[in-house]
Amino acid sequence: MKINTQLVIALRKRKSWSQEELATAAGLNLRTIQRIESDGVASLQSRKALASAFDVEVNELDLQEKRAMRTFEYKTVIFKASVWSGKPPDTVAASLNKEGEQGWRLREMVPPLGGMGNQVLAVLERETTK
Repeated sequence: MKINTQLVIALRKRKSWSQEELATAAGLNLRTIQRIESDGVASLQSRKALASAFDVEVNELDLQEKRAMRTFEYKTVIFKASVWSGKPPDTVAASLNKEGEQGWRLREMVPPLGGMGNQVLAVLERETTK
């Protein structure tokens, strides 16, 4: 499980402990402390031992990853809705595959609506890199 290495280091330094002193206080191996502080990965047993040594709750040591909101951009492609019987014509599939090569994915196909005549609207989306 991921652990907040910056917090572990800060708590250790607040007590003026070396890594070796933390290992002794937590009942862990020095190499384990070094690995936790460098890799940010600790077993539940190691997390419990650190929490006990620092007198904090175990979950306080967990890394709180911030989730970024995903954003998308959209575009539409219009196709003639000549006789479609379930599967789109090869020209439509080829056009959609070409869009896919540019990172676009098919969100939905909108069948002909009033005023659109015999056209099918393909709504495409791709994630933006903001």
